[in-house]
Amino acid sequence: MTAMRKINYFSGFSNEKDETIFDLEKDYGAHHYERIHLVVRHAKGCWLTDEKGRKYLDCLAAYSAANPGHHHPTIVNAVMDALIGNYASVLSNVVFTDPLGIFLSEAAKFAPQMAPRFGAHGNKVLPKNGGVESVETAIKTMRYYGFKKKGIKDGKQEIIVFDGNFHGRTISVVSFSSSKKYKEGFGPLTPGFVSVEFGNLEAVEKAITPNTCGILVEPFQGEGGMRIPPKGFLKGLRKLSDDHDLLLVCDEIQVGMGRTGKKFCFEHEGIVPDGVILGKALSGGLVPLSVFITNTVIMDLVFSKGSDGSTFGGYPLACVAGTASLKVFEDEKLAEQSAQKGEILRQRIEDIAKRSPHVKEVRGKGLFIGIEVKESNAMDFCKKLFKLGIIVNDSHGHTIRISPPLVINEDEMDFLVEQIEKVLVG
Repeated sequence: MTAMRKINYFSGFSNEKDETIFDLEKDYGAHHYERIHLVVRHAKGCWLTDEKGRKYLDCLAAYSAANPGHHHPTIVNAVMDALIGNYASVLSNVVFTDPLGIFLSEAAKFAPQMAPRFGAHGNKVLPKNGGVESVETAIKTMRYYGFKKKGIKDGKQEIIVFDGNFHGRTISVVSFSSSKKYKEGFGPLTPGFVSVEFGNLEAVEKAITPNTCGILVEPFQGEGGMRIPPKGFLKGLRKLSDDHDLLLVCDEIQVGMGRTGKKFCFEHEGIVPDGVILGKALSGGLVPLSVFITNTVIMDLVFSKGSDGSTFGGYPLACVAGTASLKVFEDEKLAEQSAQKGEILRQRIEDIAKRSPHVKEVRGKGLFIGIEVKESNAMDFCKKLFKLGIIVNDSHGHTIRISPPLVINEDEMDFLVEQIEKVLVG
């Protein structure tokens, strides 16, 4: 192997030039992402740096994985202590580890009592790696509940999902995606999902049958176009779930942990789901970690010895990072920061929109802001912003996604607004 490793905390991992990295990805990687022509060598706070020292303001935050900022010192130090102290390695699940036990307790208490209609029995947590694994855990939970408690014949259970959803890319999950490119050619697809219009309670009610066991929803859709449902939608889902004995699960992988100005996005409507899925920011963006959290009664009903498992799900290093990340969230009041900064930033962007010939609508809560453009050419504006030192991406072709780390400061917001004005107003 080529000797290209070095220790240089400012210019990155290797001495290889950018063009070499581009060629290595082209020759040895699957071409499943459309990438910006940038090799990031260093990431700190809200900034990304290339090999020549040019800095870019990260306004994607890895789709909310970097909510506390890149390489937050509290989380980094916790991870380094675990590595140096020799309590970071993956271990067989036949033994206990204190990082897992402590993380589970902190994550369980981080959420309000899930599924309160089942009683105040506390929460339990099942940890996995990437968010989609915890989506699969939630699907298992809803299906088993339908089988065991509602008497639905196994294999006939149905889950209601929503058009424009994005929950990941496993076969089961892409089976109910609205996007043709996510699932074409990957069949046979997994049955048991009914997709209805996002935000349409009447459509949800019509879709409920004796085989319906649950509803899986993103409280706000990120990949679906930065879409916020009509007021009362989540409350309506809660009522329908209660009336028909369904499990309501909120996927908050992108919109939880302060992204929309609340600890959980479902808090905007004052409801509590039966289960919640978290990921991305849960470990501060340093190691893969996700969880499904539900009421103790439901977790104990569904999962018994041998019914689920994961070699790296809840392994010590991830749990150390997760516990530190939850501490940072609380200590630095990241949800409150998001709410305050997001309100200021959204108002400033709305002012630009009024003077822009290109903007159709600005929408968002907290630091989850979408700028929908009239000609469905959002990527054109994203490319212009990149040249001005801003990293953003489009959502469904028509919306510019603005979701920086929640620690973005006033000067950084000023820089962002100045560049947005240049490309949208001129």
